Amino acid sequence: MRYLIIYGLFVVFTMAGLPQALAQSTAEGILEAHYVDPLEKVFRETAFFMERDARAEVARGEHASLQFALRSSQPVKGLKAKVDFIRMSGATLQPDKVGFVGYVKVGRSTPRPSRDRLMPMSGLYPDPILEQESIGLPAFATQPVWISVPISLDAKPGVYEGQVTFSGSAGGKAISLSRPFQIQVYPVTIEKTSLWVTNWYTLAPNVLAHLNGGEPVETYSDAYWKYARLLARTMADYKQNMAIINPLQLTQYSMKKGQYEFDFSRFDQTVQLFIEEGVIGRIEGGHIGGRATNWTSPFVVGVPVVKKDTSYFERLPISDERAAGFYTQFIPALVSHLKDKGWYGIYTQHIADEPIDENFESYIEISEFVKNLAPDIKIIEATHSKNLNNLVDVWVPQLNFFADYYDFYMERAAAGDEAWFYTCLAPQEEYANRFIELPLIKTRILHWINFRYNSPGYLHWGFNFWRGDDPYGETTGIITESGNVLPGGDAWICYPARDKILSSIRLEAMRDGIYDYELLKMAAAKDPEKVKEMARQVVYRFDLYDMNVEAFREKRRMLLEMVSE
Repeated sequence: MRYLIIYGLFVVFTMAGLPQALAQSTAEGILEAHYVDPLEKVFRETAFFMERDARAEVARGEHASLQFALRSSQPVKGLKAKVDFIRMSGATLQPDKVGFVGYVKVGRSTPRPSRDRLMPMSGLYPDPILEQESIGLPAFATQPVWISVPISLDAKPGVYEGQVTFSGSAGGKAISLSRPFQIQVYPVTIEKTSLWVTNWYTLAPNVLAHLNGGEPVETYSDAYWKYARLLARTMADYKQNMAIINPLQLTQYSMKKGQYEFDFSRFDQTVQLFIEEGVIGRIEGGHIGGRATNWTSPFVVGVPVVKKDTSYFERLPISDERAAGFYTQFIPALVSHLKDKGWYGIYTQHIADEPIDENFESYIEISEFVKNLAPDIKIIEATHSKNLNNLVDVWVPQLNFFADYYDFYMERAAAGDEAWFYTCLAPQEEYANRFIELPLIKTRILHWINFRYNSPGYLHWGFNFWRGDDPYGETTGIITESGNVLPGGDAWICYPARDKILSSIRLEAMRDGIYDYELLKMAAAKDPEKVKEMARQVVYRFDLYDMNVEAFREKRRMLLEMVSE
C-alpha cells in the first residue's frame, strides 16, 4: 500500500491502480521517466504525462527522434543518460545524440502573439540540446532527454528494439532506471532532399568568440576557417543546401592605371569550404546594396575605395558615376570567374534585402543595371513587394505576403521563376514560425506549407546571430529605436559551445519537416489527390493548422505506408 495526503484528504491506493511507468518509478522510490512525443515541449514545471509507447517511425536516410522526461522526488546528482542498445535480428543502430534539453529565457513577449503561444510559469523554455555527460536534477523539476538516431540509407527495414538507462545518485545512493523504446524503419529511402533551404549566418569575430572560449576570432585566421567549416558541417547535417556568400565583401581590391583588379581567393576558399562540407547546392551571392538610411529610403550600393594599405566601402546610388564605373568592371569579372570555376550554373545574386513599395524604383534601377551587364544572372530576393518589373528569378516573399499575393507568385512560377517564402521576426499572430514561444509543431509545419502551396524553397535570416554574452540566457532583443522586438529564438536556432555547435529542438523539428516535404512529394507521385488532401488537413490555410500531434503522427505514418507499397 501507498498513502498520500492531499489538502487534508487521506488517500489510499495500490500499485495495481497506477500506470505501468509510474508504478515502476514509484517502486524504485525516487526517479521516474516518461516518454513524450518530440513535438511536445516539456517545461520545468511539467508534472503530468500521458503514458504512451516510446516509438519512432522513420524512412532510411532520416533521423529518428525520441524524448523522455525525467522527474525525481529527491535532488539527483550526476544524472546520466545512455542508450544501451538498438537492435533487430543482428542489425543495429547507433545514436548520434543523447543530450539533455536545456532551458532558456524569453524575456520579451512577441508583440503580436498567437493564440497558442506557450507561457510556462517558470518563464523558461526548452530549446538547446546540451551535449554533456551529466546534469543535476532538482527535486520535483522536470528534465527532458533527447535521443537522435541517424538511419543509414542501407538500414534493414523493420522494428528495432532499444533501451535507454538513466542513472545518478540521490541521498548518497546510486539510482538507475531503464526504459524501452522502438524505432520502426520503413522500406523507404530519402537519399537527398530537394527543398531549397538557406539559413543566413554570421562569421563576425564577436559571434565566433562564443565558440572560442570567449576570445574574439580574427577574420581569415586559422580559427576563423575552422569555425566556418564547423558551421557549414552543422548546416549540412540539418539539410541546408544553400549558403549566402558575398563576393563583394570577400573580394580583395587594388587599382592599376585607374582600373580595378580583383582577387577572388577568399570568396573561392569560402565557396569551396561549403562545397566540401556538403551544403552547396547553390550559392547565394550576398547583397550588393542596402537602404541609404531608414526603412523607406532608396537603395544604394557598396563601392570599394582603395587606399594604399587598406580599402573600405562607400555607399552610393547606382546612378553615381563612381558606382557605375565600379560595377561595370566588377559584375563581368565576377561572372567570368564563376564560369571559370564551374559555379555559374549554381549561382544566384541578391541585390538588396526586402524591397517595399516605397523604394522599389531604386531596387529596379540597380537590378536592371546588373541584368544589362549579365542578362542571364539569376536574381534571388527576400521581398515585401511584387512590383519589381519581374526582374527577380527566385522570389522569396515573407510568408504573409506570399499568402496575400499568392496568385501573382504562382503566375511567376508558371513563367519559369521560383516562388519560395521566408520567415523572420514576422509574420506573427497565427502564422507558423520558429519562435521559441510557439508550439514545436509550428516549426515543423513550415515545410508542409512549402508542399501545400507549391513552394520549392525556404529562407530564414537567423542561424547563429548569437547576441550578448550568454545566448543561453536572454533569447530576445530590441532591434530598432522604435522598440521592435526580436522574438525569442529568431536570431539563432543553434547554440555555441567550445569548438562545438549544438542543435536545438527547433532545429531538429525543422530537419524533420524537410524530410516530411520529401515524403509528401514521393507519396504524391503515387496518389496526388490523396496527398494533396492530406496536406490540406494539416495546413488548412496559410495561417491555420491542425495542431494535434497525434493526428499529425497518423498522417506521417500514412505517408510512410503509401511510399512503402
